[in-house]
Amino acid sequence: MIRILFLCHGNICRSPMAEFVMKKLVAEAGRDDIHVESAALHTDEIGNDIHYGTRDKLLQMGVPFSPRQAWLLTAAKAREYDYLIGCDSYNIADLKRLVYPEDKPKIRRLLSFAGIERDIADPWYTGNFDATYDDVLKGCTALLEQL
Repeated sequence: MIRILFLCHGNICRSPMAEFVMKKLVAEAGRDDIHVESAALHTDEIGNDIHYGTRDKLLQMGVPFSPRQAWLLTAAKAREYDYLIGCDSYNIADLKRLVYPEDKPKIRRLLSFAGIERDIADPWYTGNFDATYDDVLKGCTALLEQL
């Protein structure tokens, strides 16, 4: 089983969007050997469900999702995953500080799978859930192709 964890600051916008997009892509590919989740790197939104903008964009794009609660990643929990995928350079820096040294090779920025070395903008600040979705889809599609 390949275990993927998407991460962002609060786990209400980008990382759950990536989680549900990836779950849809995995299901469409008929892959039952890939497990996907998402988590937060900060405590701001712990316990909250996905942001209404993320929810609206997923509905618009026909991506199924379910109620969930943002949760905070720990170094011990990070050990359970094969991929720790951050959405921006701040997430990557946070991950590198958080995880055990032997887990650092698991860390990647989502768009790097598509050969793009830039961050996915946080729609919490930009309000642009369309651009975030396009980047998330690009990164998740490329990740699945590599798997």
